Amino acid sequence: MSIFFSAETDKLMTGAKTETTKRESGNQNIAAQTFTFRELATATKNFSPECLIGEGGFGRVYKGRLGNMGQIVAVKQLDRNGLQGNREFLVEVLMLSLLHHEHLVNLGGYCADGDQRLLVYEYMALGSLEDHLLEISPGQTPLSWYTRMKISSGTAKGLEYLHEKVNPPVIYRDLKSSNILLDENYNPKLSDFGFAKLGSLDENETVSSRVMGTYGYCAPEYARSGQLTVKSDVYSFGVVLLELITGRRVIDTMRPANEQNLVAWAQPILTDQKRYQELVDPLLGDNFPPKGLNQAVAVASMCLQEEPSVRPVMADVVVALSYLQESPCGILDEDPNHHKPHPPPHDDKAFESHGILDEESAMDRERAVAEAIRWGSNNSRNGQRSRKGMGPL
Repeated sequence: MSIFFSAETDKLMTGAKTETTKRESGNQNIAAQTFTFRELATATKNFSPECLIGEGGFGRVYKGRLGNMGQIVAVKQLDRNGLQGNREFLVEVLMLSLLHHEHLVNLGGYCADGDQRLLVYEYMALGSLEDHLLEISPGQTPLSWYTRMKISSGTAKGLEYLHEKVNPPVIYRDLKSSNILLDENYNPKLSDFGFAKLGSLDENETVSSRVMGTYGYCAPEYARSGQLTVKSDVYSFGVVLLELITGRRVIDTMRPANEQNLVAWAQPILTDQKRYQELVDPLLGDNFPPKGLNQAVAVASMCLQEEPSVRPVMADVVVALSYLQESPCGILDEDPNHHKPHPPPHDDKAFESHGILDEESAMDRERAVAEAIRWGSNNSRNGQRSRKGMGPL
């Protein structure tokens, strides 16, 4: 897919009002549906507190029902004094009108009546990853290891699409646990594209940008100088993967001083494989495969490299993680209410004795993961990966 922003986009950015926003990409016409403020007020019971499902620096998100069909949607009402201004609003409308992937949230439409700015998304039944990983209520069963790997794998696929299937690539720029939404089957989708930015076809060429995003998730080179590449997203993904492994917030001022910054705390452990189990979320107990842990930590460690060129590309991360979400049973042990008991502890014998993942297939899986990790690391370090010759998809 190719993305083009023309003079019409510039006109929109200056605040000109339009009923529909249409872009052409080759022979593809894409339009975002418009809603009136009255329609969305009706859908959310006049933005009733009982419909409120989320709130942040950008504004509030409400659950709503549209029209006679009763379609359930999520309505984001932007705070006129919040973090997301007109430009970010329009960028999100345009981006999500053009970009379509199973791991990106679907935009249903928007409202720009007067000074009101609202976005209508598909409703994601389980809310955000943050709700299930970092804000667990008493009695709530934590996400299983395999569900965490499923979420990491889907998130990586969404970033791979933005980086490698879109031309020019899109730098997401705001990857964090609260922006990863989950459907009823724990399939993740990236949301909130207001800070997204078009990148360069040359992965080594930076894009200068005002520093946006969330402290702790931003790549160090971007935080220092505002120099942005797709590898900045790779670093942020490494942070999210580390959150999934540890169950810790990226910044947690309630912890001891030396543990408040997740990445800084984890760095010494990442260099010593014998200490990897110190990273595991205590809520998981022994319910994780040691080899799977080693492989997941290795991927996170590569993504968190200080030097951007050493970080892997997302295509290689996707390959590595695709093997880690498969439980010995071949299924995920999660339900939407998180009330199922933990599966029995996994050990190497479980991989050897089960009929689906016998010894040979487990070895093949382990070998494929190791090769993907090594391939991504070598390609990134030596600059062998290139987009040259990649035409519009």
